[in-house]
Amino acid sequence: MTATTPGPLGSRTRSGPFRELPPEAAILSAVSFTVALGYGIVAPAIPAFARQFGVSVAAAASVISAFALMRVAGALPAGRLVDRFGSRAVMAAGISVVAVSSALAGFSGSFVELLVLRGVGGLGSAMFSVSAQALLLASVPSDLRGRASGLYSGGFLLGGISGPALGGIVAAWSLRAPFFLYGGLLLVPAGIAAFGLRSGSRARGDRTAAPGRGADGFAALAGALRSRAYRAAAAANLADGFAVLGVRGAIIPLFVRDSLHRSATWTGIGFLLFAALNGTALLPAGRIADTLGRRPVIVAGCAISAAGMVMLAVLPGLWAFLGALAVAGFGSGLLDVAPAAMIGDLLDGSGGGIMVAFYQMAGDIGSVTGPIAAGFLVDSASYPAAFALAAAVLGAAALLGLVSPETRKSSLLRTRRGRTGWETPQPQQQLPLRNTCLCTRTSPANRFISGSCALRTGTKTAVALHL
Repeated sequence: MTATTPGPLGSRTRSGPFRELPPEAAILSAVSFTVALGYGIVAPAIPAFARQFGVSVAAAASVISAFALMRVAGALPAGRLVDRFGSRAVMAAGISVVAVSSALAGFSGSFVELLVLRGVGGLGSAMFSVSAQALLLASVPSDLRGRASGLYSGGFLLGGISGPALGGIVAAWSLRAPFFLYGGLLLVPAGIAAFGLRSGSRARGDRTAAPGRGADGFAALAGALRSRAYRAAAAANLADGFAVLGVRGAIIPLFVRDSLHRSATWTGIGFLLFAALNGTALLPAGRIADTLGRRPVIVAGCAISAAGMVMLAVLPGLWAFLGALAVAGFGSGLLDVAPAAMIGDLLDGSGGGIMVAFYQMAGDIGSVTGPIAAGFLVDSASYPAAFALAAAVLGAAALLGLVSPETRKSSLLRTRRGRTGWETPQPQQQLPLRNTCLCTRTSPANRFISGSCALRTGTKTAVALHL
């Protein structure tokens, strides 16, 4: 089956993995690939470039930490900006900030200049990531959000794998060149965000800017935090960031050197295996999340990732190490899809930049705290203790997912897709009510609390979702 899209964004028939998806999904996936490719190009050069200013290894590493910390600090303000000005404008501005700050970082004449410019880049990265995911979730109907999230994550994964290889070649020529190449590459997604998404997403995807929405954003967030589904999705993202991005990225290279007594080549092989299994899981996980539901995929992803961490803690040897990373990579692929789709279900196409921002901030907090907590345990106890802590965090997230309600809508409530494009759902026939709805919807926060209610209509009962 193929699908067509109206307007300038896509009047041609589409096939392949983006079949049936709105054009924003393909465009945002391409943007995510370009951004991740650029970051992968510049990442290997940052520590060596910082060391040229005569600073210590710890100070050089702080340049990377500054970027991550500013992403955390900038997430909620970025969400407010999305609610106030719309996701397209914030995305274009955020990518532009990263592009300009990266190019200027290449001209840095001191360590302080480099540190400040990378921090500014972290703010721009927060603006991009929050606005892009808010636009994606608002553009795609409920029954396709899992697939769309998988493809969007796949763009990041492919770019993240390709970038370091190209970055190493460029850095061998000049340590400043990767910054210039990164800044230049980002001009393409910045232009797409500013102009390419304009006509296609105005009517359907960019519903985040609305009068008065910014004023009650934190009230809506407070309501969302009382939702078991929202807490489960945020916890899964935090656990994935803590165990996979934090512990894997910071501890595994040391573990390979100190415990396995192998060269860094085996670290690269393990990471490549992790990425391969992660990518393999994305599309199947998206389809399962769209058919069976988000909750089973979240629980399975946390449990499988935790199993990989337990394997690292208890199984000795090189092959056990590679098998553990393969298991953890597959579980992480599930967590790249289902939690984001659950957030989209709760927002139900209404934007909600502040809610997307907090969800992403949870993952960034996990990525920042993971290496610190795991490193402390390695120094004070052992590597198995650090891996056990990561497994415990993932297990706690699995329990929250297990007790959360399912948010995937039934097929009766899905957006209708026609042969010539995407159709606006028609209003459902109003049924005579004998009893009023048992829940209320008096504020933006309430829809995150209510769950569902039954409307009695004589001999029939209709279920109204208040997500």
